[in-house]
Amino acid sequence: MGGVTETYEVVVIGGGQAGLAIGHHLRRSGRQPGSDFVILDAAEQPGGAWRHLWSSMQLFSPAEYSSLPGLPMPAWQGAGNPDAAHVVDYLTTYEHHHELAVRRPVQVKRVRTDEPELVLETSAGQIRARRVVNATGSWTRPWVPSWAGLATFPGRQRHTVSYAGPEEFVDQRVVVVGGGNSAAQILAEVSAVAQTRWVTRRRPRFMADEVDGRVLFQLATARHRQQAGDGRGALSVATSSMTGTAADAGATGVSELGDIVMTDPVRAAREMGVMVAHRPFERFDGSELVWDQGARWTADVVIWCTGFRPELRHLQGTGLVGGDRTVSLRGLTAQADPRLSFLGYGGWTGFASATVVGAGRTARQLVAGNRQGQGKI
Repeated sequence: MGGVTETYEVVVIGGGQAGLAIGHHLRRSGRQPGSDFVILDAAEQPGGAWRHLWSSMQLFSPAEYSSLPGLPMPAWQGAGNPDAAHVVDYLTTYEHHHELAVRRPVQVKRVRTDEPELVLETSAGQIRARRVVNATGSWTRPWVPSWAGLATFPGRQRHTVSYAGPEEFVDQRVVVVGGGNSAAQILAEVSAVAQTRWVTRRRPRFMADEVDGRVLFQLATARHRQQAGDGRGALSVATSSMTGTAADAGATGVSELGDIVMTDPVRAAREMGVMVAHRPFERFDGSELVWDQGARWTADVVIWCTGFRPELRHLQGTGLVGGDRTVSLRGLTAQADPRLSFLGYGGWTGFASATVVGAGRTARQLVAGNRQGQGKI
């Protein structure tokens, strides 16, 4: 790019699954990659956040239910569902197959909204755009809650982003904090080699054993149709959790499924009596966790599975990011500035939008618009 300012119709910030999905749909709409639009990725290699996940992590769904538009994910030959490395290989192939010409590593430092065109200040120079699609995800913004006495804890601390596997915790005393799928999967692994205690803000909600990736795919499909406004397969589904029945994902009057998918390792850990959650402790006292009734538990390691915040630091100064660290949207476009759109951040950018298949569906909605005229680039 050099010192010359380039101008594009659309700039996509982020080259993970959501960035690639919008690139595919932009190309299908007739725009040419590299001339009409460009994808900027801060990472040095393809694969997005999947490149950084622990090696044993697997998708909840089979490969045939986990594809981006325009290229099926290859069949998985291993046990269970595809692992993170398989997804990285698929995203790498996808990028080259569709000739999306992703530029990396390019860090977008700031987006200025004070001119007729958006101005991106990047590590490779200045770029102008009529529209910007933010697909930066959240993996680079791990969140750890404040906790009384945490500064006195002498042991090791890890977050989901730095978890590589259970090997480093052999014969340790490990507390896992968090009530989602990552916490359950990490707890199941670590408990095989260490003493563990699981701490959750609320009682974990396990899905039924028979609810597999196919059911989740059907539920996500029905919910997407409802949000897209085509009236088919509408479900009464809460944004934070899928609801339905395992027998009929398209039925109405559905019951709540829960939050945690019963993968084989989680199921095995449950049968061993490991998946028992404790309410939050009150404070740290050195290496001890102290509950309000005086109970104590000594820990060598704390693994924080406490989630992430959207990576939107490049929008500081625009006034778009609210106190909840999200952006008020109409459809997938910022209410306060329709030149900026958002993909792949979870519930506030579309149901299941942080999943592979969900990213493709919301990207299509953004390019084509839904029946209410929302979105559309």
